[in-house]
Amino acid sequence: MTTEYNQRSNFVFAPPADNPAAWQASLETFRDALERDFPGAFLETNTSALRDLPVLDFEIEVAPEIFLTGTSAMPTVDYAYISVIEATPEEAAAFAVWLRDSYVPSPASVRFMSSFVMENGDETPWRLPATGDTTDIADLMREHLAAAGAE
Repeated sequence: MTTEYNQRSNFVFAPPADNPAAWQASLETFRDALERDFPGAFLETNTSALRDLPVLDFEIEVAPEIFLTGTSAMPTVDYAYISVIEATPEEAAAFAVWLRDSYVPSPASVRFMSSFVMENGDETPWRLPATGDTTDIADLMREHLAAAGAE
């Protein structure tokens, strides 16, 4: 029997640990990509409350009538993360596929975690596959959440 995991969680996306500069990302290039691919995106630069870093807060429409909020920090080329907040696996997957296929330079350079899994004691990131559509990635994200819930 398969349990359906459609709970909401924060999902964090980052470059590979062994190559933190893989994305060669900046808040400016990320902002430009969001403006290009998500017309009407809400974008606001702030300072992180957790660290004294500039962050880009965003809200985008990842699919018709499906809005996603998130935050990105990319103060240097060797440090980057993007989080989406209170997302279902399907919503996070839509963002992840866009990130992998339209923003990062290599589709094999994205790893992810969720707050649900971290709260259950597992801080091991999962690798986002270099291929697969939104349905495939949503299935993987549900599997990720289920792995923590099964313990």
